[in-house]
Amino acid sequence: MAVLVAAVVGYGLAEWAGYPVPRGLAGAALGAVVAALVITARRPRVTVTREVYPDRVQRGRPSFARLRVENAGSRRQSEFTAGDLIGAGFHAVTVRALPPGAQAVYHYELPTRRRGRFQVGPLTLQRVDPLGLGRSRLTTGDTTTLWVHPHIYPVRALVGGHPRHHHEGRTSDDSLHGSLDLRDVREYVAGDEVRHLHWKATARTGQLMVRDYVDPNQPRFTALLDTRAELTTAAAFEHAVDLVGSLATASATAGHRCRLVTPGGLDVRERGGPSSVRRLLDELCQLEPAGGVAALVPTELARTGDHGGCLVVVLTGAHQADLAALASLRQHYTTTVVVVLGGGPTGVEVKVPGVRVLRATNAKDAARRWNLVVAG
Repeated sequence: MAVLVAAVVGYGLAEWAGYPVPRGLAGAALGAVVAALVITARRPRVTVTREVYPDRVQRGRPSFARLRVENAGSRRQSEFTAGDLIGAGFHAVTVRALPPGAQAVYHYELPTRRRGRFQVGPLTLQRVDPLGLGRSRLTTGDTTTLWVHPHIYPVRALVGGHPRHHHEGRTSDDSLHGSLDLRDVREYVAGDEVRHLHWKATARTGQLMVRDYVDPNQPRFTALLDTRAELTTAAAFEHAVDLVGSLATASATAGHRCRLVTPGGLDVRERGGPSSVRRLLDELCQLEPAGGVAALVPTELARTGDHGGCLVVVLTGAHQADLAALASLRQHYTTTVVVVLGGGPTGVEVKVPGVRVLRATNAKDAARRWNLVVAG
């Protein structure tokens, strides 16, 4: 635009003053601007598809994007530069000239140094004339999501909860029904399985009686991650998320029922298995410190707990009131462990009667101490 304005003004002044050389230069500049507009007027017409593999990775692990650019038109597509949107940044891709019906595939590595959920795409196509006077842009192609999970350290799952088999101990009222473990013989209720009728008991009592099969409570793992912004730093919070992700992955992989709780209101419950690992890590990769939250222990967790199992509380700092709240949680859990990473801004000494306190400098150190002291 500046060149166009200067060319028009200069040509007018040269024409008014009668100087042929400045008039020729202004005319050449004006011609260059017109040529740039003609070159960039025809925008690239291509079809772009994108794949991210793998779409879920640990922080720092490699992930790649595959771009397939196809010229579906009947005219040759000249070379152009494209920028692929990745979160808040771009990755430049130079797309070579494509004959009609041809396609080209480009691979590049995605940045995974930061935990989070990132949108990859769309592709911004850009064409510039040789002198850089004109430029055209077109946004095209689909988008996909890259999940950068916390870094996972090898830790051993801590078994805490009720016995797995009915004959080893009683079950609780919230046990799952449908197992092969016989809990009781009771009167028939509308909706019960007819195949579970106990004919001998029915003949003896004169009423329909059924076998009550249940699934005893499995080992349980509950993680309480302190996300209060005033009690942590960015680096310490990342270590805390890494540690919780490592412990949750080990427990869910072992088939334990898992629960992830934060003071900010997050409360995720999973039944264990590979799908549970994925959902827990998806939640952790989007977790950020929360401001304006005073209490460490959410009301729901303090009121009910999980009636057995293992509770791990991960802190980077604490208030004095948090210690009493942690002490009150002991009645709900078989095992309670508090992990303190670093010193924390408050400097409050974390000491809870009857609760094991594990101190570590970072997530790697905490994982090592967990394997040696707690799970060992």
